[in-house]
Amino acid sequence: MSLPPEKASELKQIIHQQLLKMDVHGRIREVLAETIREELAPEHQQLSTEDLIKALRQRGIIDDVMKELKFVTDVKETERTLAPKPSTHFVDREPPVLKRTNIDPTRRYLYLQVLGGKAFLDHLQEPEPLPGQICSTFTLCLHFRNQRFRSKPVPCACEPDFQDGFLLEIHKDSLGDASKMVDATTMLSICDPVHMVLIKTDTFGETTLVASYFLEWRSVLAAENGITNVAVELLGVGTESKVSVGVLNIRLEMYPQLNKTLSSEIISTQFTLERQKTAEKERLFLVYAKQWWREYLQIRPTHNTRLVKIFAQDENGVNRPVCSYVRPLRAGRLLDTPRQAARFVSVLGHERAAVIGGGGGKQEQWCTLLAFLCRNKGDCEDHANLLCNLLLGFGLEAFVCVGTKAKGVPHTWVMTCGSDGTITFWESLTGHRYIHRPINPDDPPLVEQPKPLYPYRTIGCIFNHQKFFGNCQPSDAVELCVFDLHDESRWKPMSGEAIKSICPPGAASSVPPFPPLCASTIDAAVTSNEIEVQLRILVSEHRKDLGLSTVWDDQLSYLLSPALAAYELERTTGVSAGNEEFQDSVRRAVPDGHTFKGFPIHFVHRNARRAFATCLRSPFCEEIICCRGDQVRLAVRVRVFTYPESACAVWIMFACKYRSVL
Repeated sequence: MSLPPEKASELKQIIHQQLLKMDVHGRIREVLAETIREELAPEHQQLSTEDLIKALRQRGIIDDVMKELKFVTDVKETERTLAPKPSTHFVDREPPVLKRTNIDPTRRYLYLQVLGGKAFLDHLQEPEPLPGQICSTFTLCLHFRNQRFRSKPVPCACEPDFQDGFLLEIHKDSLGDASKMVDATTMLSICDPVHMVLIKTDTFGETTLVASYFLEWRSVLAAENGITNVAVELLGVGTESKVSVGVLNIRLEMYPQLNKTLSSEIISTQFTLERQKTAEKERLFLVYAKQWWREYLQIRPTHNTRLVKIFAQDENGVNRPVCSYVRPLRAGRLLDTPRQAARFVSVLGHERAAVIGGGGGKQEQWCTLLAFLCRNKGDCEDHANLLCNLLLGFGLEAFVCVGTKAKGVPHTWVMTCGSDGTITFWESLTGHRYIHRPINPDDPPLVEQPKPLYPYRTIGCIFNHQKFFGNCQPSDAVELCVFDLHDESRWKPMSGEAIKSICPPGAASSVPPFPPLCASTIDAAVTSNEIEVQLRILVSEHRKDLGLSTVWDDQLSYLLSPALAAYELERTTGVSAGNEEFQDSVRRAVPDGHTFKGFPIHFVHRNARRAFATCLRSPFCEEIICCRGDQVRLAVRVRVFTYPESACAVWIMFACKYRSVL
């Protein structure tokens, strides 16, 4: 291929600029001096071009230059000449190219820009991160009218460098109004806030909820040019809900611009009316709840010790009726069955809300759904609420149960009522299901009573988005309870109308709308490989410290895959399958006179070093990893199963085979 002279000189100029930019000339001089000094004998000072190129290639300088030079080719021609991809699993390591969003000119959008933060005083002493250094990061998550967004992670600092823009569609789900351009007056009636959640991720990948804020965006409707700047003060969560954690600079802009803006008086009047309406609904419900509680205590004085929970504090310290934390949630195509939903909820991390000081007291914090999902972990109440929402979405009659476990520890779990009267308990932290069969204390002693398998001891109340029942049976022991919810002598109901007034639809705007679930961004095959490689290195190093050599058996490692798949299938469906084939393949892989040992373990995180440390604490696993004997062959297999919200179940199996020497 020949180039015209002007093109050739232009290409030479581009290459020359690139070489100057990378300081290639300086690096060549260094290599030249080094090669002469180290590799040539004093009497032989002749250095050929081939010797120099060889030295440059060995030090990777030629590779660096070629990586920096990017060649643009005709896409269609490339597609023609590319061979079909092999079936092996490859992953594109290139960073994703940001696609341009097509803006529909007939729809109204809100463009929300985050233009940096300031006064994050907890990070005042944070050192400037070095290039390539892993550091703690902030991520901002947004939800508005069934749309979710996530900012790029930025290093934690006193003035974090947030520079992100989010295009929010005003009429995302309103099918009736979506075809017409919405005007300012109609938008004023849309009281959905922009829910913003700030998450901190530390160097070990652990997440912390920093702040949860509801942004009132409608002030932009009064802006002259359709643009307004807002300084948002973020407050802490839980016990620090009155303490400022930092300020975000936010710019709001309407697309396309409004033909006619509203006056600020109209907007402030609208806000005042909404607040008054909300406050009145909440006041009336509080009056009703007090009356209901008085009546409940009059049934039996001992009722005041039962766990009847009518209100619960969210992460911002706001008291909300418990029924407002529940409503049907459909997972689209991300979850197929109620049992798969239970498995998904169980692999989200379990963490109690942080409490300052000792005494063993439990800090109560029922997180809003967005805060729980973005942090990827929460307390048992968060898990139970989410599972109940998903089961309601699958069309089951589900309730959240509030009671205690062994030793009187407060706990929440989920209950479903079958159309045939079957009562099933679902443990949201493990995904286990238990059928409830009540014990009749009046039966003669010889009558065999069912033995409860569930860990629950007492139950005070049950609720969902439409109903609330207080347990008024003589005993609140779960094993004695009869779940006939139509019998008011056993279960005292709350008024459905009262609950409806504070729960969507038609509820006060103080109840945050639910976000949709997001698909996983984790590549299961790649993550499985990465963890497996790291574990092999850790095992080899551990055995080396003990003076033992390590020989890996790749075929045996591969044969462990069916077992891990069967374990996850059993956790999800309760059905065990494929065990016979696994046992048969292992028998064929282990010769006569050899012993096989295997140890499976399950995690909900992807930290290989942390998983290995946990495995070593098990005597069975340590026995395999530190195996001594004749013809010892080791195997390890990792299988990552992904779920929505980038939650995952990680199964690891260590195995060894060796010749038994008596």
